[in-house]
Amino acid sequence: MSVTPLRPPADPISFFWFIPTHGDGSYLGSERQQRPAEFPYFKQVAQAVDQLGYEGVLLPTGQSCEDSWITATGLALVTERLKYLVALRPGVVSPASAARQTAALDRLSGGRLLLNVVCGGNPAELAGDGVFLPHDERYAQADEFLRIWRGLLSGETVTTHGKYYSIENGRLDFPPVQSPHPPLWFGGSSDAGQEIAAEHTDTYLTWGEPVASVAEKIERARAKAAARGRKLNFGIRLHFIVRETEEEAWAAADRLISRVSDEQIAAAQKRFGQQMDSEGQKRMAALHGGRRDNLIVGPNLWAGVGLVRTGAGTALVGTPDQVAERLREYQAVGIGTVIGSGYPHLEEAYRVAELLFPALGIDGRRSGLRQSIANEFTVGQHGGTGSRLQAAS
Repeated sequence: MSVTPLRPPADPISFFWFIPTHGDGSYLGSERQQRPAEFPYFKQVAQAVDQLGYEGVLLPTGQSCEDSWITATGLALVTERLKYLVALRPGVVSPASAARQTAALDRLSGGRLLLNVVCGGNPAELAGDGVFLPHDERYAQADEFLRIWRGLLSGETVTTHGKYYSIENGRLDFPPVQSPHPPLWFGGSSDAGQEIAAEHTDTYLTWGEPVASVAEKIERARAKAAARGRKLNFGIRLHFIVRETEEEAWAAADRLISRVSDEQIAAAQKRFGQQMDSEGQKRMAALHGGRRDNLIVGPNLWAGVGLVRTGAGTALVGTPDQVAERLREYQAVGIGTVIGSGYPHLEEAYRVAELLFPALGIDGRRSGLRQSIANEFTVGQHGGTGSRLQAAS
């Protein structure tokens, strides 16, 4: 039975991937077939996605992750086109120091730096970094931080005495490549978080909720930005399990959590509830309620990852056409960028690029050789004059 391919959208979605700086593996909740958080592996993932045509990568932040700034610096030196979305942490680092780091990495990478503003959602972890402010006050501090940071990167001499920061005659002698500064991204579901997004940032991110919930969140953020005379771009953070058949895809989803015990789920959900004050995390947990029998939360939208993982806990599961259709539904409500991931991240980056990119109309730019060449993977002539591989002009 032939399947009519879906038409690619007029404006293909921008696709990013994820560098697993907290480790990787084939199973959640198990040490079997795990890969440690080591730079040589990060390099493999980054160079693969750079070749496969992903626009950029997100590097996570936190106590369990390798430092995103140092890692991005190393990876920028061994990749060509890839952009790096790195965490900017108000409260953890001073705005002047962050401005100098920003300018330096933007220059080193040739203008491939993006900044993800992270105020933190785990007070226990924040305490380890010396941050003890309650939820909404962290965003008030971020507002003050970003005003100073933006001023310095824009070439201003900054003197200010605020509630959280005091600076006299601060300046930046080495400017960034991108003007006035690298773009700011932000993800936060609370009203306080959306106010920061509306005031300061360029791209507002959401985790993978059902389309109607994402649409409602986007409209709230868009209205807050419009009230300030600003416009936002929008992105979504999702895992992907894409296979040639629907049966294969759902089998892979089941396999991913097949070694997760009920005790692990209960402990993880308890920890998330007790330690975290993130509104986005609450919304993720509410999708499945910690129950294995409640994981399909929308068409092709599966919440199994969130049983034991904080943050992004949902995956799109299905064939390339099914997943492409779901992404077009998100695109229709305003999503322009996807930040994807999958376990393990190296292999799944290839699967997404080879299976899903064509359905989305994304040019993977994978090879400098003609796509029509004959080799052992195609039906063609081998040997003699008909088998020569010719490089594309």
